[in-house]
Amino acid sequence: MVTGTETGTGAGAETGGGSGDGTRGDEAVRFTSELIRIDTSNRGGGDCRERPAAEYAAERLAEAGLSPLVLESAPGRANVVVRISGSEPRLPALLVHGHLDVVPAQAEDWTVPPFSGEIRDGVVWGRGAVDMKGMDAMMLAVVRAWSREGRGPRRDVVLCFTADEEDSAAAGADWLVRNHAGLFEGCTEAVGESGGYTVHTAAGQRLYPVAAGERGTGWMRLTARGTAGHGSKPNPANAVTRLSAAMTRIGGHEWPVRITPTVRAALLALGEATGVPLAPAEVDDPAFDADAYLAKLDPAAAHLVVASLRNSANPTVLQAGYKTNVIPGLAVGEVDGRTLPGPGLAAEFEAAMDQLTGPDVDWSYLHRETALTAPVDTPLFAAMRAALLAHDPGAAVVPFCMSGGTDAKQFSRLGISGYGFSPLRLPPGYDFQGLFHGVDERVPTDALRFGAAVLDDFLSSVG
Repeated sequence: MVTGTETGTGAGAETGGGSGDGTRGDEAVRFTSELIRIDTSNRGGGDCRERPAAEYAAERLAEAGLSPLVLESAPGRANVVVRISGSEPRLPALLVHGHLDVVPAQAEDWTVPPFSGEIRDGVVWGRGAVDMKGMDAMMLAVVRAWSREGRGPRRDVVLCFTADEEDSAAAGADWLVRNHAGLFEGCTEAVGESGGYTVHTAAGQRLYPVAAGERGTGWMRLTARGTAGHGSKPNPANAVTRLSAAMTRIGGHEWPVRITPTVRAALLALGEATGVPLAPAEVDDPAFDADAYLAKLDPAAAHLVVASLRNSANPTVLQAGYKTNVIPGLAVGEVDGRTLPGPGLAAEFEAAMDQLTGPDVDWSYLHRETALTAPVDTPLFAAMRAALLAHDPGAAVVPFCMSGGTDAKQFSRLGISGYGFSPLRLPPGYDFQGLFHGVDERVPTDALRFGAAVLDDFLSSVG
């Protein structure tokens, strides 16, 4: 495997976890570059091959004296699982997971080839740098540091590198949960994407959001039927018109605010961190205007909450017709729906969809996953906060609810509470969220070094 050569200002100070020689950080950078060079683009419908990346991860683990399992759910669709014994076996095990697949990239849109893994001016470029081969690399670097230095975690740690997260997880976490649940025996909590990265406010504050919830997934197919006919004649039963009207209603719908426990905790923490205090009684008041309160916050802070205040549904696909002068009898669309965690909120979403689609359009789920919430008043969350603040003492750690979803949804079926924690210290002006699935995805080498140190401290100390 050819590795990138780092130039510019990449080398940052590395502390914590007992690894003072920089090897851990160097490996986090190098592994990120090398994993990016393995094209694991997931085009959906089974069109992906993660096995080369899985073998790469397994080789790095085997070099550290571990015995990873490479498990194929279908030809080329490989996952990797390994358990590292803790020093205190009475403690529950901890799952640490990252996915190996990435979304596709159009090379002509990029400044650098998206699968080059180029390291330039202290930045690793390429598809997967932040989503999420950088985290995969940090996981590998940390356990290899443990092996070199003869140390390890207090709890059993199960590392899992999955396939197919960027589609339905059917070849990855879902398959593992259904067919190899025993590999996760004893795991009560998990960390994965996406949280622990720096958010800078205009006032110079540094926030580190840690995900303690995810909205549920409700991808839907809408079907409108009508009367086929000549395009020159009036047709009140036009399937295209019916579907278009339903899509317009869905796209323009104002969903009501619903304050979930994670969002409540996020609002209180953000208020304290940014100097816009909010009393618990205020947020619990039925008359609380969440939108008005967010308008008072720094935009970067408000952005962490705004997408998780409501259910949502966005039209994404339209398919109908085959000739301009022929009215088709069928029109099909797809909608990306997301639901908040909490009693009755999924049913509220479905009732709204029944009303918005109307009597002439049917809808059904293409893919559905439950919404998640995890407690923030736990030793695990405290350990994540402590690890971040040990390396950035002037920052504030806040919980938040992800607008989308991760493999935590699948692992939740085993009773595992999931958190988003892929630590990175990022410079001001770095549009981290915009790089997810975006053009010119990249991550600073200093961020990877910081993240590996924080992850090491957290995994080594959490009990």
